[in-house]
Order: sequence, then C-alpha cells, then structure tokens
Amino acid sequence: MTGNHHDDSAFPPVGPLAAAAPGELLLTGVRPYGEGEDVNVLIRDGVIAAIGADVEASDDDARVLDFDSLVLLPGLVDIHVHLREPGREDTETLATGSAAAARGGFTAVFTMANTAPVTDDPAIAESVWLKAQAIGLCDVHPVGSITKGLKGEGLTEFGMMADSQSKVRMFSDDGKCVDDPQIMRRAIEYARGEDVLLAQHCEDPRLTKGAVAHEGPTAARLGLGGWPRVAEESIVARDAIMARDYGGRMHICHASTEGTVELIKWAKAQDIPLTAEVTPHHLVLTDARLETFDGVNRVNPPLREDRDAKALREALIDGVIDCVATDHAPHGSEEKCCEFEHAKPGMLGLETSLPIIAEQFVLDGPCDWRWLAKVMSEKPAEIVRLPGHGRPIAVGEPANLTVVDPGRPWTVRGADLASKAENTPYEDMEMAVSVAATVLRGRVTAHDGKATA
Repeated sequence: MTGNHHDDSAFPPVGPLAAAAPGELLLTGVRPYGEGEDVNVLIRDGVIAAIGADVEASDDDARVLDFDSLVLLPGLVDIHVHLREPGREDTETLATGSAAAARGGFTAVFTMANTAPVTDDPAIAESVWLKAQAIGLCDVHPVGSITKGLKGEGLTEFGMMADSQSKVRMFSDDGKCVDDPQIMRRAIEYARGEDVLLAQHCEDPRLTKGAVAHEGPTAARLGLGGWPRVAEESIVARDAIMARDYGGRMHICHASTEGTVELIKWAKAQDIPLTAEVTPHHLVLTDARLETFDGVNRVNPPLREDRDAKALREALIDGVIDCVATDHAPHGSEEKCCEFEHAKPGMLGLETSLPIIAEQFVLDGPCDWRWLAKVMSEKPAEIVRLPGHGRPIAVGEPANLTVVDPGRPWTVRGADLASKAENTPYEDMEMAVSVAATVLRGRVTAHDGKATA
C-alpha cells in the first residue's frame, strides 16, 4: 500500500481480544453467501479450518451451533456509528453499543469523534479501543476528529493517532461539517501523507440555520425550517474537487439526495478517490413521516423525498454508492419526546440495518446475499483498509462471521433492543430477517438475539 506509514501487521493492538478464541467452534447447516447446499464450518483458534458437508469437530470440548440451512456471511462492518462514550453514557455506552452491534451481525464498527471530550488525541482514542476490547463483543474502532474540539479551526494530530495503539484510520468531524475550505485543504494534504481516510459530514451551515426537516412541500405545509439539498451537494462537489487536486482519500457520510448521487457518479468517472455511504433510513424512509411531528423522525441529514430514496437505492445497487452505514445515533427519551424542532437529530440503526437491507434488496429486490456481503462487510472494510474483516468465507481466513435467518420474522420494540436508548423509527414494524449468530475471531458474540460474550 503506497505511502502507508502504519504497520498493520500489529493489528489488532494488544488487548484481551487480540488473541483469537482458543479451541474449536463448529457451525453446522449453513450456506455461505446463501448459495449451494448446506455445509459445516469448523473454526479452530479463531480461523476457519475446514468447510464441507462432512466436516466435524476434532475436539470433544468444541462448541457446536446447529443451524437449518441458514445464510452465512462475513461479519458486518459499520464505518459510522455513535456510541456516545465518553461523555453521554446516559444514552449509550461502549458495552450497550457493542451488544447492539453483535446482535445486529456486526464484528467491527467505527465510532465517531463527537464525544465529550472529543476524540482528538491518542489517549482518548486508545481508551475507547482498549475498553471495547475488554468488553469483547465487537471491535470498536475510534474515529479521530479532523479538527481540535470539532471547532473547525486547527487540525488534530492525524499521525500520532494513527500510530497509537488504537491505530486510528479514519478522521471525521461528523455532526459538524468542516466548512472552511482552507482547513479542509490542509486536512486532505495531511491525510494523504499519513494515508488515512477523511469522512465528511456534508452540510454548509450557512444554508441550514434553523433547519429541522427537508426543504420541500411537507416542511412548508407543516411550518418546519427547511434543510435544502444544496447544503449537502455544494460540500460534496467542493470536497470531490479538493480530493482530485490534493490527492487525499475522501469519504462522503450519509449521502441523502439525488443530486449527491449524480456528483458521486461524476467524481468516480474522473477517478477521484471518493467513496460514499448511505443509511438504511435514507433508503426506505421519507419526509412523509413528519406529519406526526414525532421527534423520532428528526435526523441529520433529514429524511428526504421519494425521488431521493429511489436514486439512493439505485446508486447502492449500481455501486455508485459504495456501502451501507447505520449512523446509529442513540438519544434519551427527553431528547426525542418534545417539539420536533427541539428534538435531537439521530436514529438507532445497528440491530435493524441487516433486516432492512436484506428485505429491501435481497428478499424483495434484485440483489443476492453476496451483494449484501459486499455493501455491508467487504466494501466498508476496504474503504477503511481494515485487516481481518470483510474477508472471504474460506479456509485460512479469520472467523469473523454472521449467520442470518431469512425465515424468522421479529417485531421491533425499542425497549427490547440492546441499546440503552429506544429511539428507533421502526417501532412495531415486523422485520422478515433475523441474525441467528455473530462470531468474532472464533468467539460467539451473539446467538438467538442475545449478546453472549
């Protein structure tokens, strides 16, 4: 990897989960990528040791999980979550967030820097990484902030954080946009030298002052301040051109508009090093939900119109948008059960993401499970250059795996989710797909809807 100053051979860093789970684990009756006949998968010391119809455990003490022709996928990777620790442990902690991730099929997540204190130095990043490793349910990678204190002024020490125990590989001021073009230019040049990724929250704040909902007929009728598409698209365009001219890797967080799709398509046609994510809620929900004035539907960027959601779905299928990321954002009830304009923006997503994508695109759509593995595991890991995750299901590969039951429906209840908060927009909705088990380096972290480590 040209220009990479950081040695991935030491990754993951030393911690309670750095070593793979010892002994054997046997998964029976699974179909890798939902294809072919049932096979058994033998995992030994955290690595896939054998795959086949007649494979058996060689150790009498091996743990055996029996399944009935369920889908086996690589462990999911979410490169955009908010786990709130440090600072807002009343809404989420590394423990509850890790449990939600494991129950949702995730083996690695990247938690954003807008904590209190902000993750803007190596000590804070290392504390997040090591504490989550001790919890043991999911690899929680801290995202470093681009600017100190998220103030949009001085840059943080990308190199020091990248070389720390936590090996920070992505930087973002998410929740705020780095709107000063000179600061962003310096960040791109610095990031290029350190070979780290910049993830931009695309929102020109001068265009969204007082905005709480998508600028369109619904907001106008309801008397809600409008958040125009141009606020997002102008920053996408600017940063794509900067990535072109200054050579840094740029990632667009939570793409939400039809115009953003066209800009990403243009950038990729120019071979600009630009990638993009989309959230499940921007794929399936629209601003029609705002009629109730329920604060659970307030999110940033806002839910948009049908044509935006349609364009985003098509872009994800076509590979214009690279991956799915939840933007999992827990909030307390007092932050959501209030006037819409005073509600904190954000929605839970970790436990509902896989079911939504599977039902929308695989069960009822044109895609297959291999495609889902690409957009929810392989591509996210590739974007952040994360070793050990998003790997093929093959002998010799790390045993980071998710078992999916496409025939076991469940009903979403915020109170039953692992997250400390309950702000799901899918309350009382029936999901057609369940996560049957999650395995992190040979360790079962979730089974039958419960976190287990």
